[in-house]
Amino acid sequence: MKEPKKKQQLSVCNKLCYAVGGAPYQLTGCALGFFLQIYLLDVAKVKPLPASIILFVGRAWDAFTDPLVGFCISKSSWTRLGRLMPWIIFSTPLAIIAYFLIWFVPDFPSGMESSHGFLWYLLFYCLFETLVTCFHVPYSALTMFISTEQSERDSATAYRMTVEVLGTVIGTAIQGQIVGQAKAPCLQDQNGSVVASDVVNRTQSTASLKETQNAYLLAAGIIASIYVICAVILILGVREQREPYEAQQAESMPFFQGLRLVMSHGPYVKLIAGFLFTSLAFMLVEGNFALFCTYTLGFRNEFQNLLLAIMLSATFTIPIWQWFLTRFGKKTAVYVGISSAVPFLILVALMESNLIVTYVVAIAAGVSVAAAFLLPWSMLPDVIDDFHLKHPHSPGTEPIFFSFYVFFTKFASGVSLGVSTLSLDFAEYQAQRCSQPEQVKFTLKMLVTMAPIILILLGLLLFKLYPIDEEKRRQNKKALQALRDEASSSGCSDTDSTELASIL
Repeated sequence: MKEPKKKQQLSVCNKLCYAVGGAPYQLTGCALGFFLQIYLLDVAKVKPLPASIILFVGRAWDAFTDPLVGFCISKSSWTRLGRLMPWIIFSTPLAIIAYFLIWFVPDFPSGMESSHGFLWYLLFYCLFETLVTCFHVPYSALTMFISTEQSERDSATAYRMTVEVLGTVIGTAIQGQIVGQAKAPCLQDQNGSVVASDVVNRTQSTASLKETQNAYLLAAGIIASIYVICAVILILGVREQREPYEAQQAESMPFFQGLRLVMSHGPYVKLIAGFLFTSLAFMLVEGNFALFCTYTLGFRNEFQNLLLAIMLSATFTIPIWQWFLTRFGKKTAVYVGISSAVPFLILVALMESNLIVTYVVAIAAGVSVAAAFLLPWSMLPDVIDDFHLKHPHSPGTEPIFFSFYVFFTKFASGVSLGVSTLSLDFAEYQAQRCSQPEQVKFTLKMLVTMAPIILILLGLLLFKLYPIDEEKRRQNKKALQALRDEASSSGCSDTDSTELASIL
Protein backbone atom coordinates (compact mmCIF):
# COMPACT_ATOMS: atom_id res chain seq x y z
CA MET A 1 0.00 0.00 0.00
CA LYS A 2 2.93 2.35 0.53
CA GLU A 3 4.59 1.73 -2.82
CA PRO A 4 2.20 3.86 -4.87
CA LYS A 5 2.57 6.67 -2.36
CA LYS A 6 6.35 6.69 -2.74
CA LYS A 7 5.98 7.14 -6.47
CA GLN A 8 4.23 10.44 -5.85
CA GLN A 9 7.20 11.96 -4.01
CA LEU A 10 9.00 14.69 -5.95
CA SER A 11 12.71 15.28 -5.62
CA VAL A 12 14.11 18.76 -5.00
CA CYS A 13 15.50 18.68 -8.55
CA ASN A 14 12.02 17.93 -9.96
CA LYS A 15 10.52 20.79 -7.99
CA LEU A 16 13.25 23.22 -9.04
CA CYS A 17 12.95 22.32 -12.73
CA TYR A 18 9.18 22.72 -12.48
CA ALA A 19 9.54 26.02 -10.61
CA VAL A 20 11.99 27.48 -13.15
CA GLY A 21 9.27 27.17 -15.78
CA GLY A 22 7.30 29.91 -14.03
CA ALA A 23 10.05 32.49 -14.45
CA PRO A 24 9.48 33.40 -18.16
CA TYR A 25 5.91 34.51 -17.58
CA GLN A 26 6.92 36.65 -14.60
CA LEU A 27 10.04 38.07 -16.28
CA THR A 28 8.10 39.34 -19.27
CA GLY A 29 4.95 40.16 -17.29
CA CYS A 30 6.91 42.25 -14.79
CA ALA A 31 8.67 44.21 -17.52
CA LEU A 32 5.41 44.84 -19.38
CA GLY A 33 3.39 45.54 -16.25
CA PHE A 34 5.76 48.06 -14.74
CA PHE A 35 7.29 49.65 -17.84
CA LEU A 36 4.99 49.33 -20.89
CA GLN A 37 2.77 52.25 -19.94
CA ILE A 38 5.63 54.70 -19.42
CA TYR A 39 7.42 53.26 -22.47
CA LEU A 40 4.45 53.90 -24.76
CA LEU A 41 3.87 57.41 -23.41
CA ASP A 42 7.43 58.74 -23.06
CA VAL A 43 9.60 56.63 -25.39
CA ALA A 44 7.38 55.42 -28.23
CA LYS A 45 5.50 58.77 -28.11
CA VAL A 46 2.05 57.18 -28.26
CA LYS A 47 -0.65 59.58 -27.09
CA PRO A 48 -2.51 58.66 -23.86
CA LEU A 49 -5.81 57.70 -25.55
CA PRO A 50 -4.27 55.30 -28.13
CA ALA A 51 -1.95 53.98 -25.41
CA SER A 52 -4.93 53.19 -23.19
CA ILE A 53 -6.54 51.33 -26.10
CA ILE A 54 -3.35 49.30 -26.68
CA LEU A 55 -3.09 48.38 -23.00
CA PHE A 56 -6.76 47.49 -22.58
CA VAL A 57 -7.22 45.62 -25.87
CA GLY A 58 -3.93 43.78 -25.38
CA ARG A 59 -4.88 42.56 -21.91
CA ALA A 60 -8.48 41.85 -22.92
CA TRP A 61 -7.25 39.81 -25.88
CA ASP A 62 -4.80 38.08 -23.57
CA ALA A 63 -7.67 37.23 -21.24
CA PHE A 64 -9.77 35.89 -24.13
CA THR A 65 -6.97 33.59 -25.32
CA ASP A 66 -6.75 31.82 -21.95
CA PRO A 67 -10.05 29.92 -22.20
CA LEU A 68 -9.42 29.46 -25.93
CA VAL A 69 -6.07 27.81 -25.27
CA GLY A 70 -7.61 25.88 -22.38
CA PHE A 71 -10.25 24.58 -24.81
CA CYS A 72 -7.59 23.52 -27.31
CA ILE A 73 -5.54 21.79 -24.61
CA SER A 74 -8.59 19.91 -23.36
CA LYS A 75 -8.96 18.54 -26.90
CA SER A 76 -5.27 17.66 -27.20
CA SER A 77 -4.25 14.02 -27.15
CA TRP A 78 -1.30 12.57 -25.29
CA THR A 79 1.95 12.43 -27.25
CA ARG A 80 5.38 11.04 -26.53
CA LEU A 81 6.20 14.43 -24.94
CA GLY A 82 2.95 14.55 -22.97
CA ARG A 83 -0.24 16.54 -23.50
CA LEU A 84 0.98 19.91 -22.19
CA MET A 85 4.68 20.04 -23.11
CA PRO A 86 4.21 20.39 -26.90
CA TRP A 87 2.41 23.68 -26.32
CA ILE A 88 5.31 24.98 -24.26
CA ILE A 89 7.93 23.80 -26.76
CA PHE A 90 6.40 25.26 -29.91
CA SER A 91 5.26 28.60 -28.45
CA THR A 92 8.62 29.59 -26.95
CA PRO A 93 10.62 30.69 -30.06
CA LEU A 94 7.73 32.69 -31.50
CA ALA A 95 6.98 34.35 -28.16
CA ILE A 96 10.50 35.73 -27.72
CA ILE A 97 10.48 37.24 -31.23
CA ALA A 98 7.16 38.99 -30.57
CA TYR A 99 8.39 40.17 -27.16
CA PHE A 100 11.50 41.76 -28.64
CA LEU A 101 9.47 43.61 -31.28
CA ILE A 102 7.24 45.18 -28.61
CA TRP A 103 10.27 47.14 -27.37
CA PHE A 104 11.43 48.18 -30.86
CA VAL A 105 10.60 51.68 -32.11
CA PRO A 106 10.37 51.59 -35.94
CA ASP A 107 11.11 54.56 -38.20
CA PHE A 108 7.74 55.20 -39.79
CA PRO A 109 7.23 57.69 -42.65
CA SER A 110 6.84 61.28 -41.57
CA GLY A 111 3.28 62.07 -40.61
CA MET A 112 2.35 58.39 -40.20
CA GLU A 113 4.02 57.76 -36.84
CA SER A 114 0.83 57.93 -34.81
CA SER A 115 -1.37 55.51 -36.79
CA HIS A 116 1.45 53.12 -37.77
CA GLY A 117 2.87 53.09 -34.24
CA PHE A 118 -0.54 52.35 -32.76
CA LEU A 119 -1.01 49.35 -35.09
CA TRP A 120 2.56 48.12 -34.54
CA TYR A 121 2.36 47.98 -30.75
CA LEU A 122 -1.21 46.66 -30.71
CA LEU A 123 -0.30 43.85 -33.13
CA PHE A 124 2.85 42.62 -31.41
CA TYR A 125 1.46 43.09 -27.91
CA CYS A 126 -1.57 40.92 -28.76
CA LEU A 127 0.62 38.40 -30.60
CA PHE A 128 3.00 38.05 -27.68
CA GLU A 129 0.19 37.71 -25.17
CA THR A 130 -1.32 34.92 -27.30
CA LEU A 131 1.97 33.03 -27.49
CA VAL A 132 2.83 33.45 -23.80
CA THR A 133 -0.65 32.13 -23.00
CA CYS A 134 0.21 29.00 -25.00
CA PHE A 135 3.13 28.65 -22.58
CA HIS A 136 1.53 29.66 -19.30
CA VAL A 137 -1.84 27.86 -19.38
CA PRO A 138 -0.33 24.39 -19.93
CA TYR A 139 2.40 25.20 -17.43
CA SER A 140 -0.21 26.16 -14.81
CA ALA A 141 -2.23 23.01 -15.49
CA LEU A 142 0.98 20.99 -15.09
CA THR A 143 0.58 21.43 -11.32
CA MET A 144 -2.09 18.73 -11.32
CA PHE A 145 0.06 16.31 -13.33
CA ILE A 146 3.31 16.33 -11.35
CA SER A 147 1.75 14.64 -8.30
CA THR A 148 -1.62 13.63 -6.86
CA GLU A 149 -0.49 14.42 -3.29
CA GLN A 150 -1.71 17.75 -1.88
CA SER A 151 1.44 18.18 0.21
CA GLU A 152 3.68 17.60 -2.81
CA ARG A 153 1.69 19.99 -4.98
CA ASP A 154 1.75 22.63 -2.23
CA SER A 155 5.50 22.20 -1.85
CA ALA A 156 6.07 22.41 -5.61
CA THR A 157 3.82 25.49 -5.73
CA ALA A 158 5.91 27.15 -3.01
CA TYR A 159 9.06 26.43 -5.05
CA ARG A 160 7.32 27.82 -8.09
CA MET A 161 6.18 31.00 -6.36
CA THR A 162 9.65 31.59 -4.95
CA VAL A 163 11.17 31.29 -8.41
CA GLU A 164 8.41 33.41 -9.94
CA VAL A 165 8.97 36.20 -7.44
CA LEU A 166 12.70 35.82 -8.07
CA GLY A 167 11.82 36.13 -11.76
CA THR A 168 10.11 39.43 -11.06
CA VAL A 169 13.24 40.53 -9.17
CA ILE A 170 15.42 39.63 -12.13
CA GLY A 171 12.98 41.24 -14.57
CA THR A 172 12.83 44.37 -12.46
CA ALA A 173 16.61 44.46 -12.08
CA ILE A 174 17.31 43.94 -15.78
CA GLN A 175 14.63 46.24 -17.15
CA GLY A 176 14.88 48.83 -14.39
CA GLN A 177 18.63 49.06 -14.03
CA ILE A 178 19.42 49.03 -17.76
CA VAL A 179 16.70 51.53 -18.62
CA GLY A 180 17.54 53.53 -15.50
CA GLN A 181 21.14 53.94 -16.63
CA ALA A 182 19.93 55.72 -19.75
CA LYS A 183 18.99 59.33 -19.32
CA ALA A 184 15.23 59.48 -19.24
CA PRO A 185 14.16 61.99 -21.89
CA CYS A 186 12.06 64.88 -20.69
CA LEU A 187 11.38 68.44 -21.78
CA GLN A 188 11.48 71.29 -19.32
CA ASP A 189 8.51 73.59 -19.14
CA GLN A 190 8.84 76.36 -21.69
CA ASN A 191 8.47 78.88 -18.87
CA GLY A 192 11.28 77.28 -16.86
CA SER A 193 14.41 79.30 -16.32
CA VAL A 194 16.57 76.25 -16.98
CA VAL A 195 15.74 76.31 -20.67
CA ALA A 196 18.21 78.41 -22.61
CA SER A 197 16.93 77.43 -26.00
CA ASP A 198 14.03 75.33 -27.18
CA VAL A 199 16.16 73.97 -30.03
CA VAL A 200 18.95 72.89 -27.69
CA ASN A 201 16.43 71.34 -25.30
CA ARG A 202 14.78 69.27 -28.01
CA THR A 203 18.11 68.20 -29.55
CA GLN A 204 19.32 66.90 -26.21
CA SER A 205 15.99 65.17 -25.68
CA THR A 206 16.22 63.43 -29.09
CA ALA A 207 19.68 62.06 -28.29
CA SER A 208 18.51 60.97 -24.86
CA LEU A 209 15.42 59.35 -26.39
CA LYS A 210 17.55 57.25 -28.76
CA GLU A 211 19.72 56.13 -25.86
CA THR A 212 16.62 55.10 -23.91
CA GLN A 213 15.21 53.18 -26.90
CA ASN A 214 18.46 51.21 -27.18
CA ALA A 215 18.36 50.48 -23.45
CA TYR A 216 14.86 49.01 -23.76
CA LEU A 217 16.05 46.82 -26.66
CA LEU A 218 19.05 45.57 -24.69
CA ALA A 219 16.85 44.68 -21.71
CA ALA A 220 14.39 42.90 -24.03
CA GLY A 221 17.20 40.83 -25.55
CA ILE A 222 18.48 39.70 -22.15
CA ILE A 223 15.01 38.82 -20.86
CA ALA A 224 14.25 36.88 -24.07
CA SER A 225 17.46 34.86 -23.60
CA ILE A 226 16.52 33.97 -20.00
CA TYR A 227 13.04 32.99 -21.23
CA VAL A 228 14.59 30.38 -23.55
CA ILE A 229 16.95 29.00 -20.88
CA CYS A 230 14.11 28.55 -18.37
CA ALA A 231 11.89 26.88 -20.96
CA VAL A 232 14.65 24.40 -21.82
CA ILE A 233 15.17 23.52 -18.13
CA LEU A 234 11.42 22.94 -17.70
CA ILE A 235 11.17 20.76 -20.80
CA LEU A 236 14.18 18.62 -19.91
CA GLY A 237 13.58 18.39 -16.16
CA VAL A 238 9.84 17.70 -15.82
CA ARG A 239 7.74 14.80 -17.05
CA GLU A 240 3.96 14.70 -17.04
CA GLN A 241 2.71 11.78 -14.97
CA ARG A 242 0.02 9.91 -16.83
CA GLU A 243 -1.66 7.40 -14.57
CA PRO A 244 -1.88 3.82 -15.92
CA TYR A 245 -5.62 3.96 -15.29
CA GLU A 246 -6.04 6.92 -17.62
CA ALA A 247 -5.59 4.85 -20.75
CA GLN A 248 -8.75 2.94 -19.84
CA GLN A 249 -10.98 5.94 -19.20
CA ALA A 250 -13.57 7.37 -21.50
CA GLU A 251 -12.90 10.44 -23.60
CA SER A 252 -12.69 13.81 -21.88
CA MET A 253 -15.91 15.63 -21.16
CA PRO A 254 -17.02 18.08 -23.89
CA PHE A 255 -15.53 21.51 -23.26
CA PHE A 256 -18.74 23.49 -22.81
CA GLN A 257 -20.26 20.84 -20.58
CA GLY A 258 -17.10 20.93 -18.45
CA LEU A 259 -17.14 24.73 -18.45
CA ARG A 260 -20.73 24.77 -17.23
CA LEU A 261 -19.84 22.42 -14.37
CA VAL A 262 -16.71 24.38 -13.45
CA MET A 263 -18.43 27.77 -13.43
CA SER A 264 -21.27 26.41 -11.30
CA HIS A 265 -18.85 25.05 -8.69
CA GLY A 266 -19.37 27.37 -5.71
CA PRO A 267 -15.86 27.32 -4.16
CA TYR A 268 -14.28 28.14 -7.54
CA VAL A 269 -16.58 31.09 -8.19
CA LYS A 270 -15.98 32.50 -4.69
CA LEU A 271 -12.21 32.03 -4.96
CA ILE A 272 -12.13 33.82 -8.32
CA ALA A 273 -14.34 36.65 -7.06
CA GLY A 274 -12.12 37.30 -4.05
CA PHE A 275 -8.84 37.21 -5.94
CA LEU A 276 -10.32 39.24 -8.80
CA PHE A 277 -10.59 42.29 -6.55
CA THR A 278 -7.28 41.78 -4.76
CA SER A 279 -5.46 41.13 -8.05
CA LEU A 280 -6.98 44.27 -9.55
CA ALA A 281 -5.67 46.23 -6.54
CA PHE A 282 -2.09 45.04 -6.97
CA MET A 283 -2.27 45.50 -10.76
CA LEU A 284 -3.29 49.13 -10.32
CA VAL A 285 -0.21 49.66 -8.17
CA GLU A 286 2.01 47.77 -10.61
CA GLY A 287 0.80 49.57 -13.72
CA ASN A 288 1.12 53.09 -12.28
CA PHE A 289 4.09 52.68 -9.95
CA ALA A 290 6.73 53.99 -12.37
CA LEU A 291 4.73 57.11 -13.21
CA PHE A 292 3.81 57.60 -9.54
CA CYS A 293 7.45 57.52 -8.41
CA THR A 294 8.58 59.69 -11.31
CA TYR A 295 6.02 62.47 -11.13
CA THR A 296 4.12 62.37 -7.82
CA LEU A 297 7.01 61.49 -5.49
CA GLY A 298 9.66 63.08 -7.72
CA PHE A 299 12.01 60.05 -7.66
CA ARG A 300 12.68 59.89 -11.40
CA ASN A 301 16.03 58.11 -10.96
CA GLU A 302 14.97 55.86 -8.06
CA PHE A 303 11.81 54.04 -9.12
CA GLN A 304 13.71 51.05 -10.54
CA ASN A 305 15.52 50.65 -7.22
CA LEU A 306 12.23 50.90 -5.32
CA LEU A 307 10.79 48.15 -7.52
CA LEU A 308 13.82 46.02 -6.79
CA ALA A 309 13.35 46.54 -3.04
CA ILE A 310 9.70 45.40 -3.28
CA MET A 311 10.54 42.26 -5.24
CA LEU A 312 13.53 41.28 -3.10
CA SER A 313 11.39 41.61 0.00
CA ALA A 314 8.71 39.44 -1.64
CA THR A 315 11.27 36.79 -2.60
CA PHE A 316 12.62 36.42 0.91
CA THR A 317 9.14 36.22 2.49
CA ILE A 318 7.64 33.55 0.19
CA PRO A 319 9.04 30.70 2.39
CA ILE A 320 7.65 32.46 5.47
CA TRP A 321 4.17 32.56 3.93
CA GLN A 322 4.46 28.90 2.94
CA TRP A 323 5.21 28.06 6.59
CA PHE A 324 2.40 30.36 7.75
CA LEU A 325 -0.29 28.78 5.56
CA THR A 326 0.86 25.31 6.62
CA ARG A 327 0.73 26.28 10.29
CA PHE A 328 -2.38 28.50 10.41
CA GLY A 329 -4.29 27.66 7.21
CA LYS A 330 -4.68 29.26 3.81
CA LYS A 331 -7.72 31.44 4.58
CA THR A 332 -5.94 32.95 7.57
CA ALA A 333 -2.89 33.58 5.38
CA VAL A 334 -5.12 35.43 2.89
CA TYR A 335 -6.55 37.75 5.54
CA VAL A 336 -3.20 38.49 7.19
CA GLY A 337 -1.06 38.63 4.07
CA ILE A 338 -3.16 40.72 1.72
CA SER A 339 -4.57 43.08 4.37
CA SER A 340 -1.01 43.91 5.49
CA ALA A 341 -0.68 46.10 2.39
CA VAL A 342 -3.43 48.49 3.49
CA PRO A 343 -1.54 50.40 6.26
CA PHE A 344 1.41 51.03 3.95
CA LEU A 345 -0.79 52.25 1.11
CA ILE A 346 -2.44 54.65 3.55
CA LEU A 347 1.00 55.86 4.65
CA VAL A 348 2.02 56.50 1.02
CA ALA A 349 -1.18 58.47 0.47
CA LEU A 350 -0.66 60.69 3.52
CA MET A 351 3.08 61.22 3.70
CA GLU A 352 5.17 63.87 2.02
CA SER A 353 7.78 62.82 -0.52
CA ASN A 354 10.58 61.18 1.52
CA LEU A 355 12.99 58.70 -0.05
CA ILE A 356 13.94 56.82 3.13
CA VAL A 357 10.32 56.36 4.21
CA THR A 358 9.43 55.28 0.67
CA TYR A 359 12.09 52.54 0.77
CA VAL A 360 10.76 51.32 4.13
CA VAL A 361 7.23 51.21 2.72
CA ALA A 362 8.48 49.40 -0.40
CA ILE A 363 10.17 46.67 1.66
CA ALA A 364 7.09 46.24 3.85
CA ALA A 365 4.82 46.14 0.79
CA GLY A 366 6.88 43.27 -0.61
CA VAL A 367 5.62 41.08 2.25
CA SER A 368 2.04 41.51 1.01
CA VAL A 369 3.07 41.04 -2.61
CA ALA A 370 4.55 37.65 -1.66
CA ALA A 371 1.22 36.53 -0.19
CA ALA A 372 -0.63 37.74 -3.30
CA PHE A 373 1.75 35.68 -5.46
CA LEU A 374 1.60 32.45 -3.48
CA LEU A 375 -1.94 32.03 -2.20
CA PRO A 376 -4.08 31.88 -5.38
CA TRP A 377 -1.99 29.12 -6.92
CA SER A 378 -1.82 27.25 -3.62
CA MET A 379 -5.62 27.33 -3.14
CA LEU A 380 -6.70 26.52 -6.69
CA PRO A 381 -5.65 22.80 -6.52
CA ASP A 382 -7.79 22.45 -3.37
CA VAL A 383 -10.80 23.69 -5.34
CA ILE A 384 -10.07 21.19 -8.12
CA ASP A 385 -9.85 18.33 -5.60
CA ASP A 386 -13.21 19.39 -4.15
CA PHE A 387 -14.69 19.50 -7.66
CA HIS A 388 -13.41 16.00 -8.49
CA LEU A 389 -15.02 14.57 -5.37
CA LYS A 390 -18.39 16.07 -6.34
CA HIS A 391 -18.04 15.28 -10.06
CA PRO A 392 -15.94 12.10 -10.26
CA HIS A 393 -16.79 11.45 -13.93
CA SER A 394 -15.45 14.73 -15.31
CA PRO A 395 -11.95 14.07 -16.69
CA GLY A 396 -9.93 16.74 -18.47
CA THR A 397 -11.34 19.79 -16.64
CA GLU A 398 -8.04 20.95 -15.08
CA PRO A 399 -7.09 23.30 -17.96
CA ILE A 400 -10.54 24.92 -17.69
CA PHE A 401 -9.98 25.76 -14.02
CA PHE A 402 -6.57 27.29 -14.60
CA SER A 403 -7.33 29.04 -17.90
CA PHE A 404 -10.48 30.76 -16.64
CA TYR A 405 -8.81 31.84 -13.41
CA VAL A 406 -6.05 33.46 -15.49
CA PHE A 407 -8.72 34.85 -17.85
CA PHE A 408 -10.44 36.80 -15.08
CA THR A 409 -7.21 38.10 -13.56
CA LYS A 410 -5.88 39.21 -16.96
CA PHE A 411 -9.15 40.87 -17.84
CA ALA A 412 -8.93 42.75 -14.56
CA SER A 413 -5.40 43.75 -15.47
CA GLY A 414 -6.58 45.09 -18.82
CA VAL A 415 -9.31 47.09 -17.13
CA SER A 416 -6.84 48.52 -14.61
CA LEU A 417 -4.32 49.60 -17.26
CA GLY A 418 -6.96 50.95 -19.62
CA VAL A 419 -8.76 52.93 -16.92
CA SER A 420 -5.43 54.19 -15.51
CA THR A 421 -4.14 55.51 -18.82
CA LEU A 422 -7.53 56.96 -19.75
CA SER A 423 -7.65 58.71 -16.36
CA LEU A 424 -4.26 60.26 -17.10
CA ASP A 425 -5.58 61.45 -20.45
CA PHE A 426 -8.51 63.18 -18.71
CA ALA A 427 -6.04 64.69 -16.22
CA GLU A 428 -4.10 66.15 -19.20
CA TYR A 429 -0.94 64.05 -18.91
CA GLN A 430 1.90 65.58 -20.96
CA ALA A 431 4.32 63.09 -22.50
CA GLN A 432 8.08 63.54 -22.04
CA ARG A 433 7.73 66.39 -19.56
CA CYS A 434 10.01 66.58 -16.54
CA SER A 435 7.00 67.46 -14.39
CA GLN A 436 3.23 67.07 -14.64
CA PRO A 437 0.24 69.22 -13.66
CA GLU A 438 -1.07 68.84 -10.12
CA GLN A 439 -4.19 67.02 -11.30
CA VAL A 440 -2.00 64.32 -12.89
CA LYS A 441 -0.05 63.86 -9.66
CA PHE A 442 -3.29 63.60 -7.68
CA THR A 443 -4.72 61.08 -10.16
CA LEU A 444 -1.61 58.90 -9.86
CA LYS A 445 -1.82 59.02 -6.06
CA MET A 446 -5.45 57.87 -6.13
CA LEU A 447 -4.63 55.06 -8.58
CA VAL A 448 -1.77 53.76 -6.43
CA THR A 449 -3.28 54.20 -2.96
CA MET A 450 -7.02 54.74 -2.40
CA ALA A 451 -8.38 52.64 -5.28
CA PRO A 452 -6.27 49.56 -4.34
CA ILE A 453 -7.28 49.90 -0.67
CA ILE A 454 -11.00 49.81 -1.56
CA LEU A 455 -10.49 46.81 -3.87
CA ILE A 456 -8.50 44.88 -1.24
CA LEU A 457 -11.22 45.39 1.36
CA LEU A 458 -13.92 44.23 -1.07
CA GLY A 459 -11.86 41.15 -1.95
CA LEU A 460 -11.35 40.21 1.70
CA LEU A 461 -15.09 40.51 2.34
CA LEU A 462 -15.74 38.05 -0.50
CA PHE A 463 -13.21 35.59 0.97
CA LYS A 464 -15.54 35.22 3.96
CA LEU A 465 -17.78 33.20 1.63
CA TYR A 466 -15.02 30.80 0.53
CA PRO A 467 -15.97 27.41 2.06
CA ILE A 468 -12.76 25.33 1.91
CA ASP A 469 -11.03 25.78 5.25
CA GLU A 470 -8.36 23.48 6.71
CA GLU A 471 -10.88 20.99 8.09
CA LYS A 472 -12.64 20.71 4.72
CA ARG A 473 -9.28 20.36 2.96
CA ARG A 474 -8.27 17.46 5.24
CA GLN A 475 -11.60 15.75 4.65
CA ASN A 476 -11.17 16.03 0.89
CA LYS A 477 -7.64 14.67 1.11
CA LYS A 478 -8.79 11.62 3.08
CA ALA A 479 -11.68 11.00 0.71
CA LEU A 480 -9.47 11.16 -2.37
CA GLN A 481 -6.85 8.90 -0.81
CA ALA A 482 -9.53 6.38 0.22
CA LEU A 483 -10.81 6.22 -3.34
CA ARG A 484 -7.29 5.70 -4.70
CA ASP A 485 -6.54 2.99 -2.14
CA GLU A 486 -9.86 1.27 -2.83
CA ALA A 487 -9.20 1.27 -6.56
CA SER A 488 -5.67 -0.08 -6.08
CA SER A 489 -6.67 -2.82 -3.63
CA SER A 490 -9.56 -4.01 -5.79
CA GLY A 491 -7.20 -5.06 -8.54
CA CYS A 492 -8.09 -2.09 -10.70
CA SER A 493 -11.33 -3.38 -12.13
CA ASP A 494 -12.71 -1.53 -15.13
CA THR A 495 -15.26 0.35 -13.06
CA ASP A 496 -12.80 1.37 -10.34
CA SER A 497 -10.17 2.31 -12.91
CA THR A 498 -12.54 4.58 -14.73
CA GLU A 499 -13.63 6.26 -11.49
CA LEU A 500 -10.07 6.70 -10.22
CA ALA A 501 -8.83 8.07 -13.54
CA SER A 502 -11.66 10.59 -13.48
CA ILE A 503 -10.65 11.72 -9.97
CA LEU A 504 -6.98 12.02 -10.86
